[in-house]
Amino acid sequence: MIYKRALVAVLFSAAAILLCAQEPQIPPTNPPAEPPPGAANGPKPGPAAKPPNTGQQPTQQGAAAGAQNRANAIGNFLAIGAPPDPAAVERGEKLFVANCAFCHGTNAKGGATGPDLVRSVLVLHDEGTGKDIGPVILNGRPAKGMPKFDFTEAQIKDIAAFLRSRNQAAANRMDYKILNINTGDPKAGEVYFNAHCANCHSATGDLAHIASKDDAPTLQNKFLYPLEHHYPGMPGPPPDPRAEKTVTVTLPSGESFSGKLDHIDDFSVAMTDSSGEYHSWLLDGATGVRVEIHDPLKAHEELLKQYTDADMHNVLAYLETLK
Repeated sequence: MIYKRALVAVLFSAAAILLCAQEPQIPPTNPPAEPPPGAANGPKPGPAAKPPNTGQQPTQQGAAAGAQNRANAIGNFLAIGAPPDPAAVERGEKLFVANCAFCHGTNAKGGATGPDLVRSVLVLHDEGTGKDIGPVILNGRPAKGMPKFDFTEAQIKDIAAFLRSRNQAAANRMDYKILNINTGDPKAGEVYFNAHCANCHSATGDLAHIASKDDAPTLQNKFLYPLEHHYPGMPGPPPDPRAEKTVTVTLPSGESFSGKLDHIDDFSVAMTDSSGEYHSWLLDGATGVRVEIHDPLKAHEELLKQYTDADMHNVLAYLETLK
């Protein structure tokens, strides 16, 4: 009896579901308003709206914002804070150079009588606010020879912003910008080159068009520090064979070996000959082994001890004419 009642209940439920499914839908008396033209799902769609700046270069505002975000991220990573307002830095630099550079130097790194402010603990604690350096500027330090300055609060904040920028530049080497180093006299550089470099190099030979291959900082680095260290697996071109050190090892018997120098110290010397065979000998003083090393870059090393600032700039100016 119980099973019959359950079966009847199930049949009634199924019938009710079928009736509901077959009942015609009555349209609403107040249909929803049509969406405006241009809506993606309206009955009368207009042209699809395009996102702003599609297919164009980033706007100047967007680029500036991106650069500022990167600067802020680097500042947070290095724990040096966000960079100060560039306009305030520019104003502060002008004030600093005109009033403070005679003691502290134009870049605040110190001068003949004034200390380095970039590394000053007081400046570091000020953090570009002017609150810590303000009293010192206004009152001076007569005992140390620093006069007082009658600057406004805004001017002190500008100077603080400039010092903050110098402090951050010292900490954040990723923002370092190489200034124009091609300031020498090319004619004087040519004279120096012919006197000291022409025995190994030629402006029409190995250095022809050298200035069109490297920028000025790279070019200067190459003639000042030409030695390049290469290790197995390092990317980049192989070392220039002209710069490799070679060695001649002469044994007490008179037999000699020559090849590329692999290693030498106070105890041993090792080399690889032209066939690729590796040789090494002990240098204990009793073996009678003689070693002669030929270093093609020895002249560069000696010149590095002789260069004046003018010599370096003049040689670079001359090399920059070899395009």
